[in-house]
Amino acid sequence: MCKLCEKNPVYEFTNQRKLCKNCFIYWFNKKFLYTIRKFEMIKPEEIIAYENKGDFRGMVLEENLKQFGNRARIELLKLPTKKKYNKIALSSSLDQESYIFIKSLIEKKTFKKSELTPKTKKEIRPLYLFLDKEIKLYADLKKLKYNETKDKKSEWDRFIDKLEESHPEIKQAIMQSYLKIFNQDKEKSKV
Repeated sequence: MCKLCEKNPVYEFTNQRKLCKNCFIYWFNKKFLYTIRKFEMIKPEEIIAYENKGDFRGMVLEENLKQFGNRARIELLKLPTKKKYNKIALSSSLDQESYIFIKSLIEKKTFKKSELTPKTKKEIRPLYLFLDKEIKLYADLKKLKYNETKDKKSEWDRFIDKLEESHPEIKQAIMQSYLKIFNQDKEKSKV
């Protein structure tokens, strides 16, 4: 049962806390706003362009940006646009970011440290702290219409998913560690 309202749960966290449909949607919206505030992604009066490829991530990004935009005095533009904008919101999730990071370590590829952060000067990733399964569940609960697409997963992606099954929250732990290291390096460069 949902811990807050005693209804049937739709989602269970790794700590066995369960949420019903309404509580999950509330939690998701709150975490979306938290991500924007924590990483200082959007300032009032900014013009934010966003990508929506019609998949579940794009639809959820658009839905939540519109909710946020109604309260935050920002202008939203769907890409492609000829109008000038301050930042672009990408529909990148925790799963996608962790795949890129882990594969780059395994394959010894180099990347710019800022590529895997929640924001750069021109790009923001408001879904950065969400797993794909959470984003997809939100889309389904809100009855958002999206294109069912199969993500082409490499052997490494499947390996990482299997690892996540055995060790829940490994993707989150890896990206949190990466952010700590990135922020420490950023602080050192300021000195």
